[in-house]
Amino acid sequence: MTNYVLPFLGLPRLLIRSQERRMSLQSVRQFLADHAPDIEIIELNQSTATVELAAKAHNVEPGQIAKTLSLKVKDTIILVVAKGDARMDNKKLKTTFGAKARMLNSDEVVNATGHPVGGVCPFGLEHPLPVYCDVSLKGYSEVLPAAGSTHSAVRIAPQRMAELTSATWVDVCQ
Repeated sequence: MTNYVLPFLGLPRLLIRSQERRMSLQSVRQFLADHAPDIEIIELNQSTATVELAAKAHNVEPGQIAKTLSLKVKDTIILVVAKGDARMDNKKLKTTFGAKARMLNSDEVVNATGHPVGGVCPFGLEHPLPVYCDVSLKGYSEVLPAAGSTHSAVRIAPQRMAELTSATWVDVCQ
């Protein structure tokens, strides 16, 4: 990441990014307070930005981490939540969504979701987006998606996560 000064504010971009991350976590906190006050955000000192880091930090197998992928299909941005060690199947994605899916780059992810890469989740989104949960999540009674930052997560049943986010169940992983 380039550290440059925004001329109209005189603030380094890194400070702006740090503020965005706090706001992202806050948007998830507000979403949960409004829709699922019984769910607590787990905040850690170590990074949980990757499936491997998150699994180690939470002492669970990688599959129990619920990764949220930001994709563009035609002109629509969608989120697909899948178990952490699952791989997307391009053929299934194309069959399910009717066109080839493209991963968003990090700037597109932040602009679309309001969450930084490594903290993307289907909660507290900047803009309403279609959410899809892969059936791979159903193998667990509880999964851990991020919670808007690279150091946070929540523990939630996959079915409840789907209900809270109005997600559609799909089979798009290998």
